[in-house]
Amino acid sequence: MYDFNGKVALVTGGARDIGKATSLKLAKGGAAVCINYFDNPEQAEETLNEIKELGGKAITVQGDMTKDEDIANVVAKCKEAFGDKIHILVNVAGGLVARKTMDEMDWDFWSFVINLNLGSVFKVTKEVLPNMPSGGAIVNFSSQAARDGGGPGAGAYATSKGGVLTFTRGLAKELGPKGIRVNCVSPGMINTTFHDTFTKSEVREKVAAGTPLRREGEAGEVADLVAYLASNESSFITGASVEINGGTYFI
Repeated sequence: MYDFNGKVALVTGGARDIGKATSLKLAKGGAAVCINYFDNPEQAEETLNEIKELGGKAITVQGDMTKDEDIANVVAKCKEAFGDKIHILVNVAGGLVARKTMDEMDWDFWSFVINLNLGSVFKVTKEVLPNMPSGGAIVNFSSQAARDGGGPGAGAYATSKGGVLTFTRGLAKELGPKGIRVNCVSPGMINTTFHDTFTKSEVREKVAAGTPLRREGEAGEVADLVAYLASNESSFITGASVEINGGTYFI
């Protein structure tokens, strides 16, 4: 268990799947967690209650992480609840939206996906940084799709996640002298509602069968990696993208 006592963490998209597992993991380590959610207050309340049952501290704040006013409100509520410093930022919020080929895509769809996955990371990070002290840690979410282009119709999503990789590296160089580390995780096939929604069961079975570990990953396994990157135990790691895909893709 990593020690996050005295730390405040903001997790965007922190109420379900990998975000939920991350919120719980950080809270178990002693962090006060600000759980951002978009459109499911029941999920957010369930995550909050689980943290409270563990004796942890957390709040939930609704907000669209592509909207400046919502982002400002989430950060303000977090500071109001837990003080002026945010020590850990985990940018989970994002999504595929839909699978569309170039023939099916228009500029509005392309822009929406890029803004959802890359623009949100920029905007949230920019709002949080004035409140992040030396020793802080940012963990962004990319994807295996950033490396291999993604599955059919995932070109916009893969491009946006490739942008997150590059943004992470650039920001790590900029913030390193300030004592702030920036890393990202790049999950492969993880058992979440993302794939329940966008990936056919036969495709999931095929991918799992072709994975050296012969299975999908679980949200808690990704959360373990996030917690490590947010902790002092990874104090000399910055600008890294850590692949977590069971061996389906190597760099």
